[in-house]
Amino acid sequence: MRSTRLSPPSLRRSVLAAAVVALTAAWCAAAQLSQSYYASTCPNVETLVRGAVTQKLQETFNAAPGTLRLFFHDCFVRGCDASVLLSGPDDEHSAGADTTLSPDALDLITRAKAAVDGDPQCANKVSCADILALAARDVVSQTGGPNYPVELGRLDGMVGTRAVVKHSLPGAGFDLDQLNKLFAANGLTQTDMIALSGGHTIGVTHCDKFVRRLYPFKGGRGAGGGPPMNLYFLRQMRQTCPLNYSPSAFAMLDAVSPRKFDNGYYQTLQQMKGLLASDQVLFADRRSRATVNYFAANQTAFFDAFVAAMAKLGRVGVKTGSDGEIRRVCTKVN
Repeated sequence: MRSTRLSPPSLRRSVLAAAVVALTAAWCAAAQLSQSYYASTCPNVETLVRGAVTQKLQETFNAAPGTLRLFFHDCFVRGCDASVLLSGPDDEHSAGADTTLSPDALDLITRAKAAVDGDPQCANKVSCADILALAARDVVSQTGGPNYPVELGRLDGMVGTRAVVKHSLPGAGFDLDQLNKLFAANGLTQTDMIALSGGHTIGVTHCDKFVRRLYPFKGGRGAGGGPPMNLYFLRQMRQTCPLNYSPSAFAMLDAVSPRKFDNGYYQTLQQMKGLLASDQVLFADRRSRATVNYFAANQTAFFDAFVAAMAKLGRVGVKTGSDGEIRRVCTKVN
């Protein structure tokens, strides 16, 4: 049989055509999103989700950073399709960073789904992916951040794959180039990345994610390696995370105002009190420092950039038609 190998020009045209098809499909999927998507089928959806969020946050603040992280992890792994909520043994929740997703956030989404489906007009009409997107907005606004409109119309994914999690999410030790590459793969700019990182203003992290910034380890960068850390703060963090730290020990990512969604996170980085290397590098690297300084000085600018970046993030990998469904239970496919 004669070979059908493509010549370099033909190969380039083939790859370009495939890329155009993929981009067109992604654009068409995102184009179905609308702020008024449920206006006739479930007009009270935002009120119902907001009520569930309010009730959960009255019980525990942990649901706020947990829900925002849940949305980010969902969108970066296979797109914003609620696949992160699937609970099968081979689904995303059982791999890498997803094993530490907040139980309080998962409970919040379960409650919000029950509240929505409890309305006779809304039953089985609103996707878990949209409920998660709304809940992410509501935890931001209810902790002091902006209250912004959310595009709706996503379907829930029918596949969750643990194998892709590790390579889809940023690592705690990422440098600026690694961060930009990962975010660019999802259609997000460096400014988007820095704005979304600002969600850490209400974030928490466990000791294992930054302990190597506190102590010198054989074969590792250790204390003083990587982005610099304020010496007084380093000593304080060593008390929070001693060498024999408990697996449950944690610290807040915003040293200025950890329970309020504001621009304190960027001021934390200016003070060299960023716990994660991937956070502190945003100030340490001259290519991103100006944006950090701008957001630290101008909270309105940060809020505007965050809202714009969240809208772009919410369009990543949207499922349509036979690629998705509206789950009756968020943790399993129909």
